Amino acid sequence: MTDKILNLLSISAKAGKVKSGSFAAEEAIKNKSALLAIMAEDASDGTKKQFTNMTTFYEVQLITYSTKETLGRAIGKDERSIVCTTDEGLTKAILEQFSVRGGSK
Repeated sequence: MTDKILNLLSISAKAGKVKSGSFAAEEAIKNKSALLAIMAEDASDGTKKQFTNMTTFYEVQLITYSTKETLGRAIGKDERSIVCTTDEGLTKAILEQFSVRGGSK
C-alpha cells in the first residue's frame, strides 16, 4: 500500500482510533469522538446525504476519498462507505496528506 492517506488510516485502525460503518460512525459523530469523517467516493446517494448533513450539524470535517473497497481494505474490514478517525495526531496527518493531493471537502 503506497497511498499515504490509506497507510495513515491503517495505522489509525491498528491503534483502535477508527470507527467504521454507518452505525459506529454515526455514534462517533454524535458523541463528538469523531474528528474526521472519510466517505467513499462510491457511497450511495443516501449515505452521502445522511453523512453530509450529520457532519455539518455536528461540525465534524468530512472528506470524500477512495472507494468503499479500498477504505475497508485499509482498515482490515469489508467494504466501508464511511470511516471516522478519533486520534488528533493521525487525523492531522491524514488532512495534511489530503491537502497535499489537492483534495477538497
